[in-house]
Amino acid sequence: MRDYFRDREDAGARLATMLRAHAEQPDTVVLGLPRGGVPVAAVIARELHAPLDVFLVRKIGVPGYEELAAGAIADGGVRVLNEDVIQAYSIPQHIIDEIVRREEREILRQHNLYRANRPIPDMAGKTIILVDDGVATGSTVIAAARALRLAGPARIIVAVPVAGRDVAGLLRTEVETVVCAIETDSLDGVSMWYEDFRQVSDEEVRRLLAMDFKRTREGE
Repeated sequence: MRDYFRDREDAGARLATMLRAHAEQPDTVVLGLPRGGVPVAAVIARELHAPLDVFLVRKIGVPGYEELAAGAIADGGVRVLNEDVIQAYSIPQHIIDEIVRREEREILRQHNLYRANRPIPDMAGKTIILVDDGVATGSTVIAAARALRLAGPARIIVAVPVAGRDVAGLLRTEVETVVCAIETDSLDGVSMWYEDFRQVSDEEVRRLLAMDFKRTREGE
């Protein structure tokens, strides 16, 4: 098997093959992390005949070390804080509040843009396949998983095309299952594993979600 992907659609197709045991399961929901995770998730959802949506989560980055998550906020008002990190870096409450307000504005923007009038899907008791286009540090996916856990899913499966071996191991301590097409000891940036890693636009996310909504509504 190739040790790279042509594009995000190719990555999604390879992951869908690895996830085929979840095809045609009415309790399965595929959630893409915008924006790059959505084209990957769209292929998985189509191949598994499962509904697609986005999980809107914004990391609360440590000032000066933004890749490190001090917590996360998610669509629907979910907030998860990592008190150990906050205390270790002596982040004052007013800074946390400022970051949260900024990220809440971005989640509201994304919610209105991507979801329009569609409600947040009910995730209680469901098998959630959480998808991104690759994992470097793991902080965003971990933040998403922790926020998603509060919605009461039966299980969370993280599905990513490529991840560092150590990070994949860390993810396995957070969720029930990690499905990863390529685990590597050397991950010099996710983009290095794609021939085509062009930026995903807001409009493409909207288009993919609208296409999937039409597919599921028509009972394809």
